Amino acid sequence: MRLTSDRQGQSRSGGLTAVKGIAVGHHTLGERPTGCTVVLTGDGAVAGVDVRGGAPGTVETDLLDPVATVQRVHAIVLTGGSAFGLAARDGVMRYLDERGVGHRVGGLHVPIVAGAVIYDLFVGDRPEVRPGSDCGYRAAATASGAMPAEGNVGAGAGATVGKIRGLGCAMKGGAGTASASLSSGVTVGALAVVNALGDVVDPATGRVVAGVRTPDGRSLADARVLVRESPEPGESEGGANTTIGVVATNAALTPAETTKLAQMAQDGLARAIYPSHTPRDGDTVFSLATGTFGGEASLAVVGALAADVMAEAIVRGVKATAGVPGYPAVSDLADGRCPDPAGESR
Repeated sequence: MRLTSDRQGQSRSGGLTAVKGIAVGHHTLGERPTGCTVVLTGDGAVAGVDVRGGAPGTVETDLLDPVATVQRVHAIVLTGGSAFGLAARDGVMRYLDERGVGHRVGGLHVPIVAGAVIYDLFVGDRPEVRPGSDCGYRAAATASGAMPAEGNVGAGAGATVGKIRGLGCAMKGGAGTASASLSSGVTVGALAVVNALGDVVDPATGRVVAGVRTPDGRSLADARVLVRESPEPGESEGGANTTIGVVATNAALTPAETTKLAQMAQDGLARAIYPSHTPRDGDTVFSLATGTFGGEASLAVVGALAADVMAEAIVRGVKATAGVPGYPAVSDLADGRCPDPAGESR
């Protein structure tokens, strides 16, 4: 696996776009911390999905069942704004339609676009501001094969983590991406939008990176301890949490194998987030197989790498963030700049 280290000890890689044929675009709204992220697949990629959270917000996931007729997608949309944010998909559909991209039905074409949302309406003072069709169109128009931006961008702009004791002890989440390549040429990438009820834990060290804070707001409380201290830890409202993401590979996989890829990638989510897949999270992972790698690839190996890079993308997503009013970032705690929750504005 070819990975190098940066100064913070994080593995540096090409992110999701290291997979040939994948392009990523973000659009971040200026009126409130929110936005959308679009993953384009060119002429289409075999796709799958795995939904394990109890409060998902998704679109076109039934179409990704291996028994469905249409099994290639042209884009995946990850967006803020709760269910309202699903309107961003309309803009991606319009963008692809203008370019003649889609599933052929007779002489016509219909773009196949699946997506998922996070709830971020409580971040900032204007919950009526949420991603719409224009957000999706702009994100698609800026999509490229360059290393995607991370942190407070696109769907990660309004993401938060550590809400198991309520919003007053939460921190800023965000978008992260990672990839791994084998000497054979097989590549696997992931992009995650981290908006979890629980903590983000670095699997490499077992340490909490971001999450629920202590009552004074200046250090991490560790959700692994809190869930054992009280049977009712004061969870935030149901549906206000979710980690959503995409894994992709250049291997050629069948629809059933691509679905298994999404399932295996969820292991990475569980390694990096505690607790995960709760009734109050909508944890959803999409999977894509472009088939641009011409050799043989083991699904067991590809799936194992998918879990690895998903976990890495989640950790990177919270490390790359900047704090917003009411929700400090990892760097704020490290620098001792985290304010008393009682004095935080929302």
